[in-house]
Amino acid sequence: MFPRTSGDEDKLFHTAALLSIRTWMMRNSSRFRDGQNRDGTAHRDQLSLLSIRDQAFSSEEPGHDNTARMSSSEDVIMAIPRELTQNPLRKIWMPCKNGLPEKHISQKRVCMTNCPTLIVTVGLPARGKTYISKKLTRYLNWIGVPTKEFNVGQYRRECVKIYKSFEFFRPDNEEGLKIRKQCALAALNDVRQYLSVEGGQVAQVKLGSPDYTDCNTEEAIQDFMKRIKCYENSYQPLDENLDRELSYIKIMDVGQRYLVNRVLDHIQSRIVYYLMNIHITPRSIYLCRHGESDLNVRGRIGGDSGLSPRGKEFAQYLGRFIQDQNIKDLKVWTSQMKRTIQTAEALGVPYEQWKALNEIDAGVCEEMMYEEIQEHYPLEFALRDQDKYRYRYPKGESYEDLVQRLEPVIMELERQENVLVICHQAVMRCLLAYFLDKSAGELPYLKCPLHTVLKLTPVAYGCKVESIYLNVEAVNTHRDKPENVDISRLPEEALLTVPPHY
Repeated sequence: MFPRTSGDEDKLFHTAALLSIRTWMMRNSSRFRDGQNRDGTAHRDQLSLLSIRDQAFSSEEPGHDNTARMSSSEDVIMAIPRELTQNPLRKIWMPCKNGLPEKHISQKRVCMTNCPTLIVTVGLPARGKTYISKKLTRYLNWIGVPTKEFNVGQYRRECVKIYKSFEFFRPDNEEGLKIRKQCALAALNDVRQYLSVEGGQVAQVKLGSPDYTDCNTEEAIQDFMKRIKCYENSYQPLDENLDRELSYIKIMDVGQRYLVNRVLDHIQSRIVYYLMNIHITPRSIYLCRHGESDLNVRGRIGGDSGLSPRGKEFAQYLGRFIQDQNIKDLKVWTSQMKRTIQTAEALGVPYEQWKALNEIDAGVCEEMMYEEIQEHYPLEFALRDQDKYRYRYPKGESYEDLVQRLEPVIMELERQENVLVICHQAVMRCLLAYFLDKSAGELPYLKCPLHTVLKLTPVAYGCKVESIYLNVEAVNTHRDKPENVDISRLPEEALLTVPPHY
């Protein structure tokens, strides 16, 4: 944790204040103090997450009245309501001028009621800081909150090209301490740039990282244990009384206990909820689509048709595959649509239906072929190709909407152990994008073929993927993005990447 200090170390937190984190309590919240805990007791193994946000929009000192005031009723200028027009891509209403949409801040960056948030993961080495930072960054980006991780250890490695030994981290190593302070300041300066200029919403600063990629394993372990001892001499955990004004969450004993203090806004509450749901128990998640449906064969999107003969054959093969895997305490989830339920029925095991797992709603385009959409709604077809993630079908959904709908599914998947999810193409893309850390631009084009099972096994800082094709032929439903996405394109250009169908 950060020590209560003065001088050069205060500068680090003055820099942090420029990140819209002007909370005056910060001046008393630092932690790299030499010695023991305040009460002289030994430090307990724990991981603390400190989440700090802007408390005031003014730079005035605490105690000053920063409340905005209206001079008098006669000084109030009534705003003239602007005309509205509907955004053709996302189907949302927005102000317009001379018939054209006006650009405002909500178009340029994510518009949120929360102030930018800085999260600092702190704790002794090997307590899961990197694991949590990477998972949390992946989750927040997936739900649409721009988040970036800043690893102070990486800054240090770029400054000191060759790591020698634990001696660098000794509290009495003045040169090492100076370098580490400089690296922390450099990281905070980049955080400020990200939050104030680049439009980021959440920044995570992680302290420390592995340095033993080219070392003998036994020597690396010995050095790392000595390095932990160096940190233990100065490590200070958060104090429930002295730090009660701060926003933080303590995660103790690998998630067996939590201490949450002063959660101040919506984003912070979602962060806490997420952290209280993740675990490190070894498990695998199996994702697959339903068997081939009658509408798949005919090249029609959406709908609620049943399985084709080949789709029913796949369901039988899937049942044998799951049985052969001998998976302990496997849970099976489906959507509420006929084709996923028919597929699950062939497994001969209990399953749970989720409405949230239903396929993306194509609105007025439900059960249409791509050729028919191009014929009847050429503008809509082109707009979807221009931004497939944010495009919303008329009276339907977008991939962006689908991600929000699937958030409870992700939360429950993080809580569970072995799960088989039988779902749909767009749904599977969203789930896969979360586990593989794919961007909004990549998500709608992830390949999720019929009659193929993807086995996802969480590993240290990511996810191992195995693709198992069950040897039952099926139509191809994947449509790549065409080169020409202009609204004036020719029909044949728009349909160039449509997969063949009957």
